[in-house]
Amino acid sequence: MTQTQPPQETSALPENSPPPPRTSPESAVPASAGPSMGRLVGVDLARALAVFGMYVVHIGPPLSATTGVASWIRYIADGHSSVLFATLAGFSLMLLAGRREPKTGLAGRQAKARIAIRAAVLLALGTVLAMEYGGVIILGFYGVYFLLALPLVRLRAGTLAIIAAAFALVTPQLAYVLTSLLTSSVQESINAYDPLRRLSEVGALDLLLTGFYPALTWMSFVIAGMALGRLDLSSGTVQKRLAALGASLTAAAYSMSLLLAGSGALRSTAEDGSSSGGSGSMPPASGSMPPDGGSFPEMSASFLLKAGPHSGTTFDIIGSVGVAILVIVGATVAMDRLPRLRRLAKPVIAVGTMSLTAYVGHFLAQSALSVPAGTGTQQSWVPLIMFVLGATVFAAIWSRFFRRGPLEYLLNAATKPAKHIR
Repeated sequence: MTQTQPPQETSALPENSPPPPRTSPESAVPASAGPSMGRLVGVDLARALAVFGMYVVHIGPPLSATTGVASWIRYIADGHSSVLFATLAGFSLMLLAGRREPKTGLAGRQAKARIAIRAAVLLALGTVLAMEYGGVIILGFYGVYFLLALPLVRLRAGTLAIIAAAFALVTPQLAYVLTSLLTSSVQESINAYDPLRRLSEVGALDLLLTGFYPALTWMSFVIAGMALGRLDLSSGTVQKRLAALGASLTAAAYSMSLLLAGSGALRSTAEDGSSSGGSGSMPPASGSMPPDGGSFPEMSASFLLKAGPHSGTTFDIIGSVGVAILVIVGATVAMDRLPRLRRLAKPVIAVGTMSLTAYVGHFLAQSALSVPAGTGTQQSWVPLIMFVLGATVFAAIWSRFFRRGPLEYLLNAATKPAKHIR
């Protein structure tokens, strides 16, 4: 049985080189990755699905303009695609820090330096993009996630899972208390001295607590992804256990929320006309959310029982982690056991290997083509389909000639100084 060899460098959002063959000559079934640090093709497929889910939210019709199957696609993409992105970010951290076994000594120090450099680059890139496109840009938040995750990169899967669960249970209530106590005058005072806030509408307070993807609650997804990164996803036993876990988390969280909060428990904030990019900060009791995601409205504590996309509650976090696990495991199993599908999916998988380029590129293309960015106001699915096809064709062609995507190459180059750390 053959094993994939680990890439020399990996990127922050994507992993940045086309996946090498992982097929056994005897059975045509991919070999177990074992202790290998090489990525699974299924993870790249999951990344591509996350990218396309973000396209649906930013370019596709609003939820209120869809019906039937289209409505389900729009609803599932809202919130879950960005959660999948964040979970896969945690997985990528383990590829840098040592997938099955954490790197120690010099290798460990260099890995942490690479992560810190990537965090700084993503924060800078996210701030630049937020100046044009607003708080819907997730890259700056990624930078904060990476920095906050640094102390955790040497922990085992079980420990990481426990920490992720603790965050899911505690941080939504903490966020509720903090936003209830934080007044508009305090917010204005903090923002007045915040250089990031002066440059864009996403400042330190937004990144940590009140923005679209606040680190306080979203670190649950990242840490859960780190736990997944420490597991052998090519193992059939691990796949079955994760599938059972994902299904259990999803069913338990959403059913309990429905039981406690009623029929509107799973309602998406997009249904109320708020930014379809979603806000991770707590919305008011009515469910509406201002586009900047930065106000501190009064709201009932009963909102904490809801589980709608981007509500940021314990039930939302647990259910969304369950969905992310199911997507990652499902993509991995499909790529492992269906070699013909794996061959057909190569262009889509290529998008997953350069998801940073695909993510940033779709905003730049929206500007160039005068397509509204980050609002999901299109009444037709045609622009969305064209963006998906465009990204797929670009990634398929690019990956035939280059190991990394354009932005992945630049991000990798930026981390080269970490090799000189002793």
